[in-house]
Amino acid sequence: MKRRAWLTLGAVVLGGTGVVTYAVASPSGDPGAGGRAKRPVQVYDLALKGATGGKRELPRTDTEQFSLVGVSWAGAVKRLDGTAQVRTRDLVSGAWSAWRDLEVNIDPPEEPEAGMRGASEPLWVGPSDGVQVQVVHEDGTTGALPKGLQVNLVDPGVVTDAEAAATEPAAFVAAESDPAATPTDATTPTDGTTPTDGATPTDGQTTTAPAPTETTATATATATSTPTGSASASPSTSPTPSATTPSAPPSTVPKPPITSRAGWGADESLSPDPSEYNADVKAVFVHHTDGANDYSCADSASIVRGIYAYHTQVNGWNDVGYNFLVDKCGTVFEGRKGGMDLPVLGAHTYGWNRESAGIAVLGEYTSTPASSAALTAIARVAAWKLGQYGADPAGTVQLTSGAGQKNYFGTSFTAGSKYTFNRISGHRDGYNTQCPGNSLYAQLPAIRTLAAGPVQGLKVTSLSGAGLSGSTYYTKGAVSVKWTATTPSSLIKSFQLLVDGKTVATTSGTATSASTTLALGSHTVAVRAVHQSGRTVTTTALNVVAETTAPTFTTAPKLALRTGTVNTAAVPVTLGWKATDNAALSSVKLLAPTTATYGPTTTSSAKTAKSGTATTWSMRAYDYAGNYRTSSPAYTPVILQETSAVKSGSWTTRSSTSYLGGKSYSSGSKGASLTWTFTGRSASWVVSRAASSGQVYVYVDGVKVSTVDLKSSTTLYRQAIWTKTWSSSAKHTVKIVVVGTSGRPTITTDGLVYIK
Repeated sequence: MKRRAWLTLGAVVLGGTGVVTYAVASPSGDPGAGGRAKRPVQVYDLALKGATGGKRELPRTDTEQFSLVGVSWAGAVKRLDGTAQVRTRDLVSGAWSAWRDLEVNIDPPEEPEAGMRGASEPLWVGPSDGVQVQVVHEDGTTGALPKGLQVNLVDPGVVTDAEAAATEPAAFVAAESDPAATPTDATTPTDGTTPTDGATPTDGQTTTAPAPTETTATATATATSTPTGSASASPSTSPTPSATTPSAPPSTVPKPPITSRAGWGADESLSPDPSEYNADVKAVFVHHTDGANDYSCADSASIVRGIYAYHTQVNGWNDVGYNFLVDKCGTVFEGRKGGMDLPVLGAHTYGWNRESAGIAVLGEYTSTPASSAALTAIARVAAWKLGQYGADPAGTVQLTSGAGQKNYFGTSFTAGSKYTFNRISGHRDGYNTQCPGNSLYAQLPAIRTLAAGPVQGLKVTSLSGAGLSGSTYYTKGAVSVKWTATTPSSLIKSFQLLVDGKTVATTSGTATSASTTLALGSHTVAVRAVHQSGRTVTTTALNVVAETTAPTFTTAPKLALRTGTVNTAAVPVTLGWKATDNAALSSVKLLAPTTATYGPTTTSSAKTAKSGTATTWSMRAYDYAGNYRTSSPAYTPVILQETSAVKSGSWTTRSSTSYLGGKSYSSGSKGASLTWTFTGRSASWVVSRAASSGQVYVYVDGVKVSTVDLKSSTTLYRQAIWTKTWSSSAKHTVKIVVVGTSGRPTITTDGLVYIK
């Protein structure tokens, strides 16, 4: 039989078509701050009135606060041949929602008892205070719908301190016990009247709503109901569950964090029957609870309480049907009582409850996939439960059917026969339902992989302390390896750093790096991930050479004069060098007087140097291991004015700010010469150029080495037009001789620059 508590509700006429119901605040004085801060779970049942043939409806109706809604009917195993739709009014905004379908194709109890009802899946709608419902045949026929059609509203209440702290105080409804009453699925008001909806329903239903009147009336309506029987009794073809509490076997994987029934505020008085137990857990069936997905995870405990109340007070089951529930944030809630680490008999998958556990995700996943957090939580719970019995979450198993039926895919099952299932299956695999939705069903392979391993997406992302050249890393010894994996860390037992195939460091499953020091020589380095199941996966090994030999400069940095425009602060020079390494040269860096970085094959760079000042040119060669060597020679460019040369023949002094030092020598006399003597390793002759400029012969250390033509289409000053560099510094002479070129014999010289 079913036991019900009773609430005093007020009823007010709404236009002669609907009923306003409201809770009466406790008349027995102030219950105290603690009493006002919390609100108990409540269930309200409203009759669906007969309209035209084959249709039942509840017009827009004001109600007491609720957050979860469903429809139910007399007959636990009778399926609703029709479409049930609801729309609700938001408690805060007052806006009415769009019409939403209720999932009515759900599992019946395996062995129905008196008082159990058929029901839709409950729909979480959030805090609401108004409802409108309609149920019609899907095929448009006008035949009778099931007897006792009701709208069932659940207020999950505020039952924990944390919820109370975040919720405005609310008055309790006035609840009282009425042991003399004998409620049925069609509740009779205590005033002895038999209300109707204005017509006699064709199925003989008696409504729970009072008859419309023009004055306010007080009636009694159903608040809660509790069945005494189990919704999960076993047909004779299935294994018999045990009422004796078994011991909890250890699991091969860690137990995930789970919010207990006390933690989510379960009212244990709603489930007075003792728990029953299976012999083991051979498989896990994944479900969704239906309802909106935009709930706040702060409301998840309320949603679980609502489902619990719905299953016990509306369906008439002895407890919530699922063994575990998971929200979109990955929080796991203990479902059916009896011990979360025990094989508790559930009521979640018709015909298959005897050897399985049920995990339901809060929300609806027909077209929307479940979150990564939810998938991870499902995988952790499934792996833990199956691990208690040595079952591989990625494997298959033979289950014995407890009922003759077909599943969603049309596969027929015969009671007592064995059929193959994935260890982690969807509700639709065992029963003709869309649950857990197309999107979540498509994610089951990913859940199996998460639960069973190995770790997915493992890869090394960097090797700090080493440089990569080609396919080989080079290091001085100390390295830090970083990695990533797509499998959540909560499913990973550990990571191992391998050198030459041997473990040199072990970290937790949350780690993303590890360090070691390599001995000199060639090695392989890899990372191994150990899934909580024990399965392992290893990255491709990296080739790493540890070496400490620094590069060498086979040619130390040297300066050589080059052609270009000369200024006292910027003499054009070429910086040249050559560096090598025993393993792999990485780069060469100029550290002073300016900075630059060059590749391993570059050996020169055009620069400028200040004349008259000794400048250190510091360069450092690096190898890929990080070893380096520095060379820092100093050089001084010196400008020799034309006045410092030994003259021969006729020369004229010219003055202009365009010349070095403001003066220059000019001559058009054939054979006129200037000779400079210096000690250095590079020299350049500086001249002016124009369209009328002539030619000169250049002699070095008494030997003619070049004929230089100074003609230029544009006038140019301070041009280093001829240069000469020696392998080392020594004493040299440079002599220029005027050629006396026909028509343009004149040359103008600005001096000589050399590097010492």
